[in-house]
Amino acid sequence: MEISGTAADMAGRELNLMDSINQNQPEQNREDLTGAKAVDKVKELVGKAETCFFCTGPKTTGSVGARPMAVQQVDDAGNLWFLSANDSHKNEELERDSSVTLYLQGSPHSDFMVLHGSATLSRDRAKIDELWEPIIKTWFTEGKDDPRITVIRVAPNDGYYWDTKHGTAVAGVKMLVGAAIGKTLDDSIEGRLQFSGGG
Repeated sequence: MEISGTAADMAGRELNLMDSINQNQPEQNREDLTGAKAVDKVKELVGKAETCFFCTGPKTTGSVGARPMAVQQVDDAGNLWFLSANDSHKNEELERDSSVTLYLQGSPHSDFMVLHGSATLSRDRAKIDELWEPIIKTWFTEGKDDPRITVIRVAPNDGYYWDTKHGTAVAGVKMLVGAAIGKTLDDSIEGRLQFSGGG
């Protein structure tokens, strides 16, 4: 597939920007993850973040296409599972356009991720039973059998993550040492995420 000049130029500028930001970093701080490694990174970060900003494609009034959502599960294929109301703006937007972007933050200074994917809606009773937690009755007052409950499966296509290699404590020490000696030592790691099959 041929990439248009504009798209190629933008990709080149993005790579040049990343290079310029990281040029003072003496350690390897980029690692693209694919397949099972990308899924493992999603599971790790969702385990820390638990919630995300769930952004649908079209912009609308009210939520403007973005809202916080609890991730109920990440399966072994990397799909993210949510429960949602059939009369919500979100479901209405997904009926028109299944494209979604998820933004996650697991801690104040690391564990950041953005995922781009496609959402599907269902009323899979077995999946509702599997994902159900008592606190969800706050939104579905009739419990697991509430007729408004739907299941959303987000199959990620690609994404990007920003993290630390050794945790925030080590990163903090390295930043202090780096500031004292005038070197960029921030223990960061970042890279692209690619998922096989896209769902």
